[in-house]
Amino acid sequence: MAPDRGPLADVVVVDLSRALAGPHATQMLGDLGARVIKVEAPGHGDDSRGWGPPFVGEPRQSTYFMSANRNKESIALDLKAEADRTLLLELVDRADVLVENFRTGVLERLGLGVAELQQRNPRLVVLSITGFGHDGPEGGRAGYDQIAQGEAGLMSLTGSGPEDPQKVGVPVADLLAGMYGAYGVVAALHERHRTGRGSVVRTSLLAATVGVHAFQGTRWTVGGQVGRAQGNHHPAIAPYGLFHCRDGAVQIAVGSEGLWRRLCDGFGLDPAADGLATNAERVAHHPQLVATVEAAFADHDAEPLLARLSELGIPAGKVRTLDEVYTWDQVASQGLLVDVEHPTLGTLSLPGPPLRFFDPDGTEVTRRDHAAPPLLDQHADDLRAWLEAPE
Repeated sequence: MAPDRGPLADVVVVDLSRALAGPHATQMLGDLGARVIKVEAPGHGDDSRGWGPPFVGEPRQSTYFMSANRNKESIALDLKAEADRTLLLELVDRADVLVENFRTGVLERLGLGVAELQQRNPRLVVLSITGFGHDGPEGGRAGYDQIAQGEAGLMSLTGSGPEDPQKVGVPVADLLAGMYGAYGVVAALHERHRTGRGSVVRTSLLAATVGVHAFQGTRWTVGGQVGRAQGNHHPAIAPYGLFHCRDGAVQIAVGSEGLWRRLCDGFGLDPAADGLATNAERVAHHPQLVATVEAAFADHDAEPLLARLSELGIPAGKVRTLDEVYTWDQVASQGLLVDVEHPTLGTLSLPGPPLRFFDPDGTEVTRRDHAAPPLLDQHADDLRAWLEAPE
């Protein structure tokens, strides 16, 4: 299943990871054309194969597993068995990248430490993802997404208020670690062209989550303010958030004084009213601002209100449920749904990769031939035959 197109079409990835952070990283590499060989434990495979409901088909397949494992081949190997470990090392010999998210020290105890792997294959790039980092006073601590969201401060910024910390609705710490990991792999592959040697890329759920603190990070490190959850409104831009109208709510993003004046002109508000004349004043007097805007929206239904905001040039939108998202023609137009042929379930639609590629003349060359998430050990015979064939 080696794809013949994509920026990473000449790259082979051995994926020893499981759950979400590592598999998300390798799925990203597979989406870019890499040949990804997923090594799983015999019998049960990746932990996420058992995460559900929902499950579909018979034998039952986890939709969770399907979210992070398209464009991969699967082989089941017992890394404690000598014959299987030998086969893994043969895969490593042919690989460009190895990805793992074991707890610190596990691979070394199996005789598969980074030093041993890179001694066999000096050009190997190793991506290693942990929960809280490989070293430091809590290095090696087990990491799960919601724990990391809390420990890394994200939950303190999310929720209806400071006393209502909430996790993000998707496992964002895992996903971010995978994204940063894939980004690091691509950088290491580029560096290898210059040095001829592989390298080790390390990230963690903690590092990835801190890495997206953005203005909330500098709000503290530079400004000395500790950000707190404040619901669906921006802490530094106003009005920016969710506002109620007659039959629901809309979201607006008024990111400049020009947009503020345009909003006021369109709805009969005074842009220079006491407490509302500048962004800083509007942030400081946020309850007054919300009451003013929602009073202006009170006689409008959401859909006509969104149309009116569009006419005024005010960035605005609705809050869609996921079924609405995946039936939205704009989502389809961006290639964010892909159809794949699953060996037992037939044709499936999966959320698609978020990148598109174009030649200089504007011709789109984005990969279209995606493969379904594999059954456990589905490609074992093909991979053994590949290893036996001369390079």
